[in-house]
Amino acid sequence: MTSTTPQSVDRALAILDAVADAAGPVGAKELARRVGCSLSTAYHLLGALTARGHLTRTAQGYVPGPRVPALHRGFQRHLGLAPGVGELLARLRRATGAEAYYTAYRGGLITVVDSTAPVTDTANPFTPGPEIRAHATAHGKALLAGLPRPVRRRYLDEHGMARFTDRTITAADRFEAELTRVRGQGFAVSMGEADPAYTCLAVALPGPRGDGSVHAVSVSLATGEFRKRHGAIRGAVARVAAELVPGA
Repeated sequence: MTSTTPQSVDRALAILDAVADAAGPVGAKELARRVGCSLSTAYHLLGALTARGHLTRTAQGYVPGPRVPALHRGFQRHLGLAPGVGELLARLRRATGAEAYYTAYRGGLITVVDSTAPVTDTANPFTPGPEIRAHATAHGKALLAGLPRPVRRRYLDEHGMARFTDRTITAADRFEAELTRVRGQGFAVSMGEADPAYTCLAVALPGPRGDGSVHAVSVSLATGEFRKRHGAIRGAVARVAAELVPGA
């Protein structure tokens, strides 16, 4: 728990995170253990979360509730997603044979907003939600390259540049040179920098946006496949990115 967060709020959010991250329903006793509270406290918080629709109680345990999809839609609406994002990502997947993603930077955070990867594909390295490896991914590079340098430096200072593979760029000056190359060529590539088996390619979307956000579309696939078809893949991503104008 952080020093500025009321304990009950922090525990309720921790319960939500635990249920969302679980592979299946989670019982109250297990949630109490994970959160570090008494069973009676857990039941009190679970009751409030269930009443608001954030969780649902089943015979096997607690699962995400019917309010969750509305929260996601609200997030997308406030982000100003262009109409038809899901359809265009699906078209990009068909054209490239690679999973496609929509990502965005806003307010100091980078998020994978939407993806064609099945929700059951737990092996996929880029799942919807907060992106903590931006410096090692193509979509992160494309987004950071579009930010003013002071904003970009603040982001990297806050989130760091951890090494995930032997290809990960962790030096600030080398990363700045990489982003200069991204701006010059109009696309970003990460070959085994976040995951040794995958290459991803991203293109930032047309702007500008008044809220300071930057959006991008990307694909990821096995590195061997990328090497065989990188030209066609780059062209397909660029064509979809040209059609995805946030807030249009």
